[in-house]
Parts: sequence; structure tokens; C-alpha cells
Amino acid sequence: MMRTLEAPATWAGSVERPFCLSSFGCAQQLEIHEKVKDYYGKKMKKTEDLLLNVCVPPAKPIPKYVQDALKDVHEEVTSRYFGCGLVVPECLENCWILDLGSGSGQDCYMLSKLVGEKGRVIGIDMTEEQIQVAKKFINYHTQKFGFSKPNVEFIHGYIEKLGDVGLKDNSFDVVISNCVINLSPDKPAVLREAYRVLKDGGEMYFSDIYADRELPKAVRTHKVLWGEGLGGALWWKELFNIAKEVGFSAPRLICASQFPVANKELEEMIGDCKFVSATYRLFKIPAGAPREKCHVTYNGSITGCREKLDFDITHTFNEGETIVVDEEMAAVLKTSRFADKFTIQAKPGASPNSGEHPPMAQGTAVNPFQMSNDPAEGWAPSCTKVCSVQGKDCC
Repeated sequence: MMRTLEAPATWAGSVERPFCLSSFGCAQQLEIHEKVKDYYGKKMKKTEDLLLNVCVPPAKPIPKYVQDALKDVHEEVTSRYFGCGLVVPECLENCWILDLGSGSGQDCYMLSKLVGEKGRVIGIDMTEEQIQVAKKFINYHTQKFGFSKPNVEFIHGYIEKLGDVGLKDNSFDVVISNCVINLSPDKPAVLREAYRVLKDGGEMYFSDIYADRELPKAVRTHKVLWGEGLGGALWWKELFNIAKEVGFSAPRLICASQFPVANKELEEMIGDCKFVSATYRLFKIPAGAPREKCHVTYNGSITGCREKLDFDITHTFNEGETIVVDEEMAAVLKTSRFADKFTIQAKPGASPNSGEHPPMAQGTAVNPFQMSNDPAEGWAPSCTKVCSVQGKDCC
């Protein structure tokens, strides 16, 4: 049943320049933050309150140990879930993880079980009501997981200004985010801050909503569309530009799924614009890291991915199989928490025709719309490659 919308409204002072270039001034950014806080703090009390199915977990197979962790999360926390993907990368035990826009804490609590008592998960959110719900269940989950002390913390603050809440440089192994960056009026600032707090070799692993074009002003400044995750959706190509400017490796697509806008009024507003929910991983490759094609052999030591590791949409590593990867993928594997999961040897003089694994070469963008399902064929998300692990140390 379609809900009736309030009259279309926009934020004062919005400009015509591309949103992705942080065209909103300070006053407009503050107003957007306040509107989003009101939307998710006062209007959205549970997942079912959303007008669209954008922020609903994709229907896909989930590893049993992840299912078990999710089952242990308190129902009041899960009832206020507004994510659009499953942000569970591999090799998490003992890791320090930061969740940008942690909401009521579902992803944080799930990951706090996976990192174990020696790991730590910190969630930051600007919506006080969400933070209050999350904090309410810290002791519950500590006891549920059998930990002697909490390994999770929730902070009230802005994901564009992590330094304001005391998050230091080079502090985290992994930064995650689940359908939140689209709500930020300054996406380059979000990625800059994520890069800053990550350790060398660290990873940003996140799900978000992307558009197939630069969105028109009417869409970008519509309060309901912004609150539902569409108005602030980044043109997917711009993600690659921002990542490069910040210093990250090229974004690697994990999975993607288009979705229908099943609301007549909103559908008329967005016109021909299309949207996709996509999960990407970015890496902070240390300065000066060698860039050379390499032979790599996966040793099968990642729990949950013993026989194969689906690293991204173009790279699947089978246990014991030696393949050649391009310069950037080799640098990622050598400098990240995956280093001891592979045998890596340089391959001087490798050519594009020498049998390498089909690479996502540096700077090459995989179109998420071409890799996702067609919503006209029904709601059947294509994201099926998900595994998380428990291993020795922070993998």
C-alpha cells in the first residue's frame, strides 16, 4: 500500500553544481544533517516505516556463523535496521572496526561477536535517538557473547568529522558503512576521514546507494528522497574519482542489485534516474609499496572461505591455484591483513596475454548497473558472495 507523501520540499540555498563536488555550503550541510537526524530519529521508528525498499537487507545466502551472530542481536536493535547490504568482510578476528553511521547498532553488535573479545568495534552516528538505542544493549550483548568486558562503543558525532570525537590517525583495521554515505552532504570528507583513521593496509568496506547519472536538482533537494537514500546518491563513476583523490585503491565491486522504486509519487519525481545498491571495498595501500604483477596462491586458511575466496566481482581465488594478478591487486594482498593468506611471488615482465586472472586494473571502473539484476524481472538481488571469518590475529 502506497503511503501519501507530504508536499515536496527542498533545502534553502541548494545550488545547481554537481552534488558530488560538495556543492552544498556549510549552512546547507547543517540543514541536511538536521533533516536526516529528524527523519531517522523521530519519523523512522522501525524498518517498516521506510517508504521504499532501499534500506532492506538483500535476500541472499548468509554464512551460518554470520547468521548465528545476527540471531544474537537484540530484536529492538534489529527492528530499527536501515542498511542496504551485508558489510561483513573476511578476516576479522581481533580487528579494530569503525562503523560510519552505526544507527541502532545491528552491524556493530554482529561484528563485535566476529572480532572476538580482543577486537573492538566503534560505531559513530549523528542521531542521538539511534545512539541511545544502541548503548542500551551493550551489557546485554557482552553477556550474550560470553565476553568479560564490552568490546563495542557508540559515539555521537559526524562521519565527516571523526577528529572532533577523538578518533586518531592510523587507528583501525577496517572501516565499514551500511547505506549511510548517501545521507552525507560531503562525501569526499567522509572518505578522507576514513582514509585518515585507517592503518596502512586497512580497508574500507561499505554498501551504499548509487545513481546511474548526476542527479537533477529536484531530486537532490527533495527531503523525502534524501531521507530514503536516493536524493543524496552518488553517481557511481564519481566514487572512483573521489577514491583516487583521497588516495585509496580503485574501488572493487563486491556485488550490486538494482531495485524498483515502488511508490508512484517518488517514481514520477525521479523520472528516468536509476539506482543500485552496491558493496565496494577500498584499500589504503602504503606509500612506496611495490607495484608489480605477481603470482599469488591462496592457502585456504580463511574460515568460511576454505575452498575459495570471492574477493570481488572479478577476482575469485581458489585454494592452491596459482594465478597472476595486476600491480594494484598484488599491492593490496601484500600490504593488507590478507598477506599471510597467500603465497606471493613477483612475476617480472608479465604481459596481458600471459594467462593472468582477468583483472580490475587500477583506474578501471566496473559498472554496477551492468553487474546487477534488472528490477523489471523482480526483486532478486545478485549479491551472493559473502563470507566473514574468525582466524588467528587480525588475519
